[in-house]
Amino acid sequence: MSRRRSRPRRKTPPVSHAPSSSSSSTAVSPDAPCPCGLPASLTDCCGRFHRGQATAPTAEALMRSRYSAFAVRDRAYLLRTWHPDTAPKRLETDPETWWRRLEILGATGGSPFHTEGAVSFRAHFTERGREGVMEEHSRFVRHAGAWVYLDASGTPRPSP
Repeated sequence: MSRRRSRPRRKTPPVSHAPSSSSSSTAVSPDAPCPCGLPASLTDCCGRFHRGQATAPTAEALMRSRYSAFAVRDRAYLLRTWHPDTAPKRLETDPETWWRRLEILGATGGSPFHTEGAVSFRAHFTERGREGVMEEHSRFVRHAGAWVYLDASGTPRPSP
C-alpha cells in the first residue's frame, strides 16, 4: 500500500483498532486479531515483522504487514519496507481514516524464490464517516535480500 498524504489513508476499526483520544497512534492490544485478516493475533502475525523479529517471506506477507502497519499507524515500518527509490521522505497517516477490512484479490510471483511480485487487493475503509474501498495492484521487489514495496496503481472509490 502506498498511501501518501495526497491519497486517502485507510484505517481498520473493529473497535480494537480505534485510536485513543490522547494519541495519534492506534491503541491495539497485542492479543487483538491482526488487521491483515489472517487468523492470528497482531503479535503473532504482522507484529513480528513490525518489531523486526522477522522479515516477510513473500510479497503477499509484506503487503499484509504493510496494511496492518497502516491500521496501527506504524510509519517507521512503512518507510523501512518501502523501496528507497520510491519512498517518500516523510509519511503522515490520516487520523480520520479507519482501515476496516482487507481482501487479497490475487498475487503473482513474490514467493521466497522470486525477486519480483505483485499483489492485488481491496481495502475497505471509513474516512470522515464515509465508507469507501480502495483497489490497488502493488508491486514488490527484493532489495538487500528483503521484500520491499515498490509502487502501485489503483484508485480509492466510495462504497456503493
